[in-house]
Amino acid sequence: MDYLHGLAAQLDTVQTDSGHSSVFFDAEPLLKRYRKRYDRVAGSALNPAKSRDFIAHMLQEL
Repeated sequence: MDYLHGLAAQLDTVQTDSGHSSVFFDAEPLLKRYRKRYDRVAGSALNPAKSRDFIAHMLQEL
């Protein structure tokens, strides 16, 4: 899933891929649902510095 967004919310688009095709959504009710998912994932992600530290640590463990 790709959530494409920018300064103009009316241009937001969600792209989902399956084994057969890609589907694009731009209807506000669907965007609202995907926006919530995106915000939940983004809220639980590490910030860039912590991500780099985590990756460096994992590479040292290999």
